[in-house]
Amino acid sequence: MSNEYTPNDPIGANQPPRRRRAPRRDGKGANAATNQNTLADQAIIADQGDEAAVKAGGVKLIANQRIIPFMKIEKPMMILSALLVLAGIAAIIIKGLNLGLDFTGGVSANVSYQNPVEQTQVVQALADNGYPDAVVQYLGTRQELLLRLPPQDASAEDLSSNLDKILDLSGNAATIDSISIIGSQVGNEIYLNSLLALSVALGMMLIYVATRFQFKLALGAVLALFHDVIIVVGLFAIMGWPFDLTVLAAVLALIGYSVNDTIVVYDRIRENFRRVRGLTPRQVLDLSLTETLRRTIMTVGTVFVVVIAMLFLGGDGLYWFSVALFIGLIAGTYSSVYIASSIPLMLGLSREDFVVKVKPEFEEEVVVFADPELQNSKD
Repeated sequence: MSNEYTPNDPIGANQPPRRRRAPRRDGKGANAATNQNTLADQAIIADQGDEAAVKAGGVKLIANQRIIPFMKIEKPMMILSALLVLAGIAAIIIKGLNLGLDFTGGVSANVSYQNPVEQTQVVQALADNGYPDAVVQYLGTRQELLLRLPPQDASAEDLSSNLDKILDLSGNAATIDSISIIGSQVGNEIYLNSLLALSVALGMMLIYVATRFQFKLALGAVLALFHDVIIVVGLFAIMGWPFDLTVLAAVLALIGYSVNDTIVVYDRIRENFRRVRGLTPRQVLDLSLTETLRRTIMTVGTVFVVVIAMLFLGGDGLYWFSVALFIGLIAGTYSSVYIASSIPLMLGLSREDFVVKVKPEFEEEVVVFADPELQNSKD
């Protein structure tokens, strides 16, 4: 019977056997080179260290994800941070802060107008009558305002009658609802309580991170928070901007925001130390920072939109609050990468810090069954 191929054969019995041109995808054909390349890349990272991984152009480590070498420039960034912190501390000690009335004391008054009024009109009226350093803020509506004046020698009754005449604008009468004089002693108490609040916040963050993660990470988180606070407060001291309770509130809010961003990075670092094998601690940190980069950009971008809106649309009452938050967001994002992550690495962070070790009392005991009769039977 002939095996020659005939086109009209309906069954195709005489057709020659079809040969597979490409090898089967069983790891022994075309994928063999790919598998060998992947293993070679991993061997470069595991054996030759950081420099080889960087020269490889972002080797695909996990899930085909390219790793950004954040820790490659950690030393220059640490030097920059140290210089900024030292400059901030020197400015606070030598030049001091331009403390607001909340800390120095002064006069506070609630004023109501019959018609809406502009803040600039009230400030100008006070400046023309011997009150050049007045602070004016809206209280809910444009008809209710809060006035803050430096310490005055007159009594509350004399100030009330004098301000009542000064604040009356043309066609818009003013009524002083309440007035209070804040002494310098009260301002000093508020200042000391503010320092105590900052200290307690940093201490509680240290305890929280040390309990949830590891002490090396906790120390890095607290030093990063200290870095952020010094950067913000030091810049206010250098520029001579007013530092009042609203700025202090921004600093406290910054501590909460920065530690939240740091916790996200630490959680990924702990997970990768337990999950990934064959990487150095520096590479694990690079991997963790790369994986959280998208989340960080989205979070910071969203908060920046709100802060910029407050900066330009919030009025005088929220201006310095927004400025402090704006500076703190930049410092907090930077410190989460190069302060909170670099310091634990300098302290010797490794996989052993996250692996759960079995206590000796829970280890399984090896029992050897030594029966003389059974031993004799074997002999």
